[in-house]
Amino acid sequence: MTNDHRAAVPGPAASGVGSLPGGDLGAALRLVFDGLGGAPGLPYLPELPARGVGADMAGRTAALLVDLAVELAPSGWRVADAAGRDHGRAHSHLRRDLDLLEEHTQDYTGALKVQAVGPWTLAATIELKHGDKVLADRGACRDLAESLAEGLALHLAELRRRIPGAKLVLQLDEPALPGVLRGTVPTASGFGRLRSVEEPAARDLLRRVIETAAPDSPVVVHCCAPDVPFATLRGAGASAVSVDWSLLTTRQDEELAELVEAGVMLYAGVVPALDPVSSVPPGYQKFVDEILALRRIGLPPRQIAGAVVVTPSCGLAGASPQWAARAQRLCLDAAQALADVE
Repeated sequence: MTNDHRAAVPGPAASGVGSLPGGDLGAALRLVFDGLGGAPGLPYLPELPARGVGADMAGRTAALLVDLAVELAPSGWRVADAAGRDHGRAHSHLRRDLDLLEEHTQDYTGALKVQAVGPWTLAATIELKHGDKVLADRGACRDLAESLAEGLALHLAELRRRIPGAKLVLQLDEPALPGVLRGTVPTASGFGRLRSVEEPAARDLLRRVIETAAPDSPVVVHCCAPDVPFATLRGAGASAVSVDWSLLTTRQDEELAELVEAGVMLYAGVVPALDPVSSVPPGYQKFVDEILALRRIGLPPRQIAGAVVVTPSCGLAGASPQWAARAQRLCLDAAQALADVE
């Protein structure tokens, strides 16, 4: 099963994974919308983890949880009895960001992407109040997923009220999912590994979150790790899969071909997320060629180009502001070149 709303973002297009450097959201929004606000761009609500507690990936998503509070411990985020200062900071960041986004998108019409951590990566990140990570307790995983799904549904509903002309796209970040399936996620102590989750259980929980949170919007699942479980993500109802293109291997070709033929979009992370070492940065044609190398799966170049959204390989929080702007421009130039592929 795949999400039936993928046509809201036809390819080829260009977007970002989510994070940007710095702490000025107004400047980040201008960068995103000035560069991606028209076709073939897919603008997004930037994440700025440099702002500190609550602006990080897990803290930002924790601000969306319903009836579940978290706090920051020395080892990271953990479930709390009640919302405290750390949870409040995360919530304040999100409120201010939505206010600025609404101000910046007056009369905006078009696709708009927002990001959150997916249920399995969140479970592999947040700890229980007195124990290991949430991932160690299957019942706690279900409770966390239900809280997340409800919170995401409310989040998208609020965005629709604030920006009625936007066609929303939800991205779920699941970089830990391959480790969850393989049983390689470390325990809270770091001395052991949490037992693996069976594929059907991982797929079904993710599917419930997707169906509850975004029944009327495309859902992209981002996994910038080796061995992306494409079949699991497709079975969970993802309408697009976002990957670090450099980590793909030829043994995944059959799965990639099945995705494209099924109409699942590929968010191709081909542009480096960090500043290049070379003094001569790459041009967009290099990334076009890397994407079209997928012709090896036996599909025509035009079909491949039409299935692609060009992005950086991961978030740009670790890049310089100059490279972040350049990387976004390269994504757009590559997407425009792909539009001319015969």
